[in-house]
Amino acid sequence: MKLPEQFLTAMHALMGDEYEPWLASYDQKPYQGLRVNTTKILPEEWEKISPYPMTPVSWTQNGFYLSEQERPAKDSYYYAGLYYLQEPSAMAPAAVLPIEPGDAVLDLCAAPGGKSTELGARLQGQGLLVSNDISNSRARALLKNLELFGISNLCVTSETPQKLADTFGVFFDKILVDAPCSGEGMFRRDPDLIKSWLEHGPDYYAPIQREILFQASRMLKPGGLLLYSTCTFAREEDEETIDWILQNAPELELVPVAPWEGACGGADGKPVIRLFPHRIAGEGHFLALLQKRGEAESVESVASARSAAVQQAVDAPDRKQMEQLRLLEQESDFKAWEAMLTTTFDRKRMMIREGQVYYLPVQFERRWNLRYLRTGLLLGEWKKTRFEPSQVVAMTLRENDFSQTLNLAHEDERVVRYLKGETLFLNDGEALQKGWVLVCVEHHPLGWAKYTGSSLKNKYYPGWRWQ
Repeated sequence: MKLPEQFLTAMHALMGDEYEPWLASYDQKPYQGLRVNTTKILPEEWEKISPYPMTPVSWTQNGFYLSEQERPAKDSYYYAGLYYLQEPSAMAPAAVLPIEPGDAVLDLCAAPGGKSTELGARLQGQGLLVSNDISNSRARALLKNLELFGISNLCVTSETPQKLADTFGVFFDKILVDAPCSGEGMFRRDPDLIKSWLEHGPDYYAPIQREILFQASRMLKPGGLLLYSTCTFAREEDEETIDWILQNAPELELVPVAPWEGACGGADGKPVIRLFPHRIAGEGHFLALLQKRGEAESVESVASARSAAVQQAVDAPDRKQMEQLRLLEQESDFKAWEAMLTTTFDRKRMMIREGQVYYLPVQFERRWNLRYLRTGLLLGEWKKTRFEPSQVVAMTLRENDFSQTLNLAHEDERVVRYLKGETLFLNDGEALQKGWVLVCVEHHPLGWAKYTGSSLKNKYYPGWRWQ
């Protein structure tokens, strides 16, 4: 790999005596990682069923290294949303930001979703996750990964940071800014980034990062935490950007992050985290944790601050929505499907738009005027004469959340046939009633089918099918 001379000169100044070991690390192969979806399976349970030999990643409790010859994206467990494939160092930002169930969380530069899926998993279905990417095409990939993971309490947006700040105001308990950067830390993993670096280096990205950070600071509650990260080594994008935001948003202060084995502090002694490929089994990364001064507000105090009238005006469905919901409740397909669930949906949180039925997060406010790719959980499609549950809602369920399931073994050839969209047939000894069926692999839902009495009509989403 030929590294740019300007880059090498800067790294020599940064690394000092460690320059030669750092440079030698580029002769080694990059690492492949897998992060377990803890909303579906615990890491210790995954280790018992994993088809792959793995070793733990030390800086996160649910991350593992995989050997390079493994192909985990071609496995039904991947389609069940049991894990996300992620470079090990990239697991660090979401691991360092302390998410609590019930938090309002913003992932400001979220695509393709590696960090958002972890933030959403740690919310455990409580609170709100807003995942944003300014690129609409990248946001679509982000949405798929979040929905595959079964994250229901989400909004996926494609807006500028300023538009979000103008809309939300001071709203979020936790914010992650994994900023666009020159990508120096990923040259070993993706040599094509070198060409991009030659066109747009640190001087190009630093102003963008600072604007994003400033807008993020506007949305952070007093007492809230903001994690800034990059996958670059450049001081302009790392320590100097932190210096800039501390000067321009004086309500923020740096929170020390204790380094783990192989990690080190900042180039100027700041209590931040730097990851270098010669020190750890991973690529280059930078992390800094910031907190807004002031007392954190409890969920209860925030709720009480909004009068009952405002609450109703902002959050309640309008008259037209209530009429549509009343008609949906009378739809036989919807009634039959909902009756097979172990829980029912709060009608005040349901929204119908252009034939799509959504279930909104508790903290969602209908007054937010943003460019959404998703608002909450897509329950299904209602075509006035019938209702079909979505692929997405199947991914949020557990096997015992639905009264009729077909559980297939991991080795059952019908698993791949189902994921390819083919019709399935029952084996001897298997019995089902006509109607909706939740198809599972080793008790983990994959999607829907409808039993006709002789076969299972495949309802797996075409855009997700096994290729």
